[in-house]
Amino acid sequence: MSGVNILTDTELERFSRQIKLFGVDGQKKIKCSSVLVVGVGGLGCSALMYLASAGFGKIIFVDNDIVELNNLNRQILHWEDDIGKAKVESAIWKLKKFNSSTLLDGLNSEFNEETGESLVRSVDVVLDCLDNFKTRFILNRLCVKYRKPLIHGAVYGFEGRLFTIIPGKGPCLQCIIPFQPTEISDPPVVGSTPAVIASLQVTEAIKIVTGIGYPSIGKFIVYDGESMSFFEVSVKKRDNCPICSLIDYEDLQL
Repeated sequence: MSGVNILTDTELERFSRQIKLFGVDGQKKIKCSSVLVVGVGGLGCSALMYLASAGFGKIIFVDNDIVELNNLNRQILHWEDDIGKAKVESAIWKLKKFNSSTLLDGLNSEFNEETGESLVRSVDVVLDCLDNFKTRFILNRLCVKYRKPLIHGAVYGFEGRLFTIIPGKGPCLQCIIPFQPTEISDPPVVGSTPAVIASLQVTEAIKIVTGIGYPSIGKFIVYDGESMSFFEVSVKKRDNCPICSLIDYEDLQL
């Protein structure tokens, strides 16, 4: 990316409130970073908006679904005129208008082992904005394999969950969820729930690339919108995890 190490006058003004927190160097780190978002539904739409607003230099996003009317209570990048369009197509032109300096690569395809290999390898941080554990387990496996930070988000009704995976530094997703759960078709969800979790996912991504703060490694965060509360569950790496126990981290630099 040409000029990626330089912040323009426009960028200095646009991100001035962030620069007050982590300085010009921190904003440059965000600009130099690439993010993969898997899923452009409730979580993905909000996450993409906040990633673009934060100034990440390149955002890749993947989804092979189309916009439906029942998406519109929570998937804020999709509007009434977009019903029937590919979600990736619906999202990309709005994001371009929102932040024209961010490089966007929207892929209207299924995320699987074959497509995921090159995508995960090519980025700095990955956001799990999926709605099924079959694909989540593939994503977790690839992120562990290529030692990429993975920020897991999930929602159901008024409840949301967040878990950050840094390979070699803490447990992976299958350490805490060993077997694929039974999938629930068309689960209930309040539109604000994915917005809460997605904003936390982006906060974790910002912290990881700038080196500020402490990602939620080893902490499974649960948001309960009904009681308006957050609580965390301490989780540890499993020695017999079928995914991360097989990786040699001796030469890992984080």
